[in-house]
Order: sequence, then structure tokens, then C-alpha cells
Amino acid sequence: MEKIKEIYQTLSKNKLRTTLTAFGVFWGIFMLIIMLGSGNGLENGVTESFGGTAKNAVYMWTQNTSIAYKGLPRGRSFDFKTEDIQAIKDNVPELAVIAPAAQLGGYRGENNVNRGKFTGAFTVRGDFPETKLIQTFKIIEGRFLNELDIKERRKVCVIAPRVAEILFPKNEAPINKYIQVNGIYFKVIGTLKADNSGDDVQEKMQTIYIPFTTFQNAFNFGGKIGWFTLTAKPAYSASMVEEKIKVLMKNRHSISPDDDRAIGTWNSEKEFKKLMGLFRGIEVLVWIVGIGTLLAGVIGVSNIMLIIVKERTKEIGVRRAIGASPLNIMSQVIWESILLTSIAGYIGLVCGVFALEAVNIALKGQETGMFQNPSVDIVIALKALVILVISGALAGIIPAQKAVNISPVEALRTE
Repeated sequence: MEKIKEIYQTLSKNKLRTTLTAFGVFWGIFMLIIMLGSGNGLENGVTESFGGTAKNAVYMWTQNTSIAYKGLPRGRSFDFKTEDIQAIKDNVPELAVIAPAAQLGGYRGENNVNRGKFTGAFTVRGDFPETKLIQTFKIIEGRFLNELDIKERRKVCVIAPRVAEILFPKNEAPINKYIQVNGIYFKVIGTLKADNSGDDVQEKMQTIYIPFTTFQNAFNFGGKIGWFTLTAKPAYSASMVEEKIKVLMKNRHSISPDDDRAIGTWNSEKEFKKLMGLFRGIEVLVWIVGIGTLLAGVIGVSNIMLIIVKERTKEIGVRRAIGASPLNIMSQVIWESILLTSIAGYIGLVCGVFALEAVNIALKGQETGMFQNPSVDIVIALKALVILVISGALAGIIPAQKAVNISPVEALRTE
């Protein structure tokens, strides 16, 4: 306590100078916390845009060929077939899930669906039960598609919230009721809500899911498949599975091995890794800038300690003359530096955390897009504080060494 009182008395002799020096440290840690929290908020928002879909999913569809092959012309169109499903399962053991699908009217196509006097334009898809292993669904009532629906080609469907809202009065339950798609009746067996995130959330909210085999028969799709959605087993990368399936499909559909345009793909694993790499880079940049700002504050502390040592030259000389050891003098100066940086840093840390929490409260219930839940891990915050304390100790070493080097005789002569 005596040492703390002495430090307080020393630092409080010039309150304005001490306050301005402490503000430099406060601002450094405050800005570091704000920048780290903002980076996390951006990362959370982008990660949320992947919500509702597996992070290692591959979407694969057909396009026109760009290279003539085996007597077949360039620009030829082709389709994946039902037989391709078993071929993929037999030849790609690294595959975890395959979910073939098709959409009435093509990609982003909508169709008039009616129930009595109620009509709406919705997305109508043929799907397998495996879809729920790739996309996140919350069953509100009833159930999702199952294997018996596929095997028996049942005329059933599962509808999203927007479909239920438009086709059914507010107090009427859709389950076991019928809706009409292109003149064909389908029994509603479930209502679901897609994960409320991702770029395609609006489409998910107004989609009708029909058993794939029923879809093929009802809408004259024959054996055609619109696209595959695939995931790899945990031990394998989605990119490897993607390449193996592309090679297999090119071979089965007489496509040149060098034709990179015939099969279109979108790999969520690749995109996710790119984004995570970007955010790691942003995090490193934030730490560099933040530590640079902290360093400026710490240099200010070191400078002020040098001034304090100069002002206390006579006092230090007296203490040395009556037997104070060099270690005692050094520890006194270093403790003053540590205390100043620690208090200023702690206040900056607390203010930064409160500022982020205030932003979180302001963002609640609002559409924030690519920026969500800015926050800082407590471990990271404590690490920043530890770095600050160590920096404070280092900032005090040079002034402390200068204090030790003062000759007691010369110090006593100083006015």
C-alpha cells in the first residue's frame, strides 16, 4: 500500500500530463477492441450468409459442351440421369450425401399454385429426403419427405411458410389438405421453416418440396435430374469429391476430359475457405494496426517516465545515499509505468466492450446483412491486456535504468 500511495503521489503531481499520457494508452486498447469486434461482426455476417447449407456442399449441374468430342458437336446440351445416382455412389466412396433435385420452370422458376380461390407463384422442387442433411430445415408441423414417398411415388408435398400463408386462411391447418400444381393435386404432409439466413432465404420461404420420383412422373421429366447436391465425408475434402464426380460424369456422358464448361459447380467449401482466409488476414492487419497504436501510447508512457525521473533526480540521489539498492529504484519506476498503463488499458478495454455491446443492442431486430453480432472473445481481450502490462513494464525499463545510473553525489547537487 505504501508503494501504491507513493506511485499515486508521483503521478498526481501533474494531473494533466498524466491524464494525456494515459489517454494514449486508453485509446490504443479501445481502438484494438473496436477493430477486433468489427472484424468479428463482419465475419459473423458473412458466415451467416452460408447458414442453412452445409459448409462442405457441392452443387453440380449441366451446361452446354464447349469442345467437340467423339463425333459429337460443340455446344451440345445434355442432362444428368437417374442412373447417374447409383454410378456416383458406386465409384466415389468419399461421398457422404448425394441429393438429386429438379425445379419446375428451371433455376429460380416460379409456378402458379392454387387451392380453391387462393393462388400464388411459388418455387416447385423435386427432392430426395437427403436434402435435409444438407440444408437446415425446421419442421413446424407434420414431417419432411421420406424413402417411402420416393419409392411409392406418393403425391405429397411439404410447403414453406409463405406458401401456407397465401394458400391457407390464418386459422386453417395445411396438414392433410390438398394443393394444385399444374392441375395435379398434392397432399400437404408437412410445413417447414428454412434457416432464416443465407442469400437464398426468400426462395426457401416460398418453396414446395415434392418427392423426386413423383416430380419426374407428374411433370414429364422422365429420367432427367436438374442438379446434384453433394457433401464429402469428414475425412475428405469436398473439392476432391467434386473432381472425381466431374470425371465420372464426363466419361458417362461422352464429354471431353478437357471441357471445363460442360459441368457447372459451386463449392461452398472453397468459398468458405476463401472467406475465412480473408478474415484471418483482416485479423492480422487489425492486430498490427492495434499494436502499433498501443505502441504509440506506450512510447508516450516511457517519455513521461523519463521526465518524471529527471524531475525526481534529487529524490533518487537521497534514496541512493541512504542505502536504497539499484533494484529498489528500478522497481519503483517500473511499477509506476505498469500501474499507469494497466489502469488506462483496463478502462479502454471496458469501454471498448461496452461500446460493442451498445452496437449489438442497436442492431437487434434489424436487417444487418453482412454485419452481425460484433464482439470480442474474452480470451483475446485478456491477451491484449497482458500485452499492455508487459509493454508497460518494458516502457519503464529505460527510465528505470536512467534513474539507477544517476550518481548520488551529482543528484544531491541538482537544484
